Amino acid sequence: MVRLRRPRSPATLLRRCLAAALAVGALVLALRPPPAPATPPPPGTPVVTAAADLTAGTVLTPDLLRTVELPPAAVPAGAAADPASLEGRVLAAPLRAGEPVTDVRLLGPGLTALLPPGQVAAPVRLADLAVAGLAAAGDRVDVLATAPGAARAEVVASAALVLAALPDDGGGLLVLAVDEATAATLAAAATTATLTLSLPGSP
Repeated sequence: MVRLRRPRSPATLLRRCLAAALAVGALVLALRPPPAPATPPPPGTPVVTAAADLTAGTVLTPDLLRTVELPPAAVPAGAAADPASLEGRVLAAPLRAGEPVTDVRLLGPGLTALLPPGQVAAPVRLADLAVAGLAAAGDRVDVLATAPGAARAEVVASAALVLAALPDDGGGLLVLAVDEATAATLAAAATTATLTLSLPGSP
């Protein structure tokens, strides 16, 4: 007499399949080689940045500065590494919060790095502080001198490059890149005339 085997229940078959899958998974995990240790990131370079938005003419103090670490490839030329080396220096141009403080953003020798060949840095004080506030580093300006009693102003510097604009220093100071002859003309005009400027349009 032939005896028929009773079919297994679907639930029992499913449990056995799941158990076999878990066993295979555990075996794969056990045989997998351990992960390689993570490579530590390269050491950063300390760079001094502005702690907040700073205007041209700001005298730098420790509370206005913050030191961060940047990858060596991201450090700009002329960046400062020590906030103490910048204390008392004056900004020649505005800085955004988080922007590195470099030598060309400061009044002093670093500013001359922006001079075109054959030109010098000439300081000019304007009579109208509001007009001085219109100029920013990188602009081209015409400087006009009005002598006492004169009916019209005379252009004493044309399309001069603004290296630094310090309208907040109380004297409307601009530092311009001009040739030596124009620098002499500006210095002479400043002793007898009222100086102002205009911003010529793009050529």
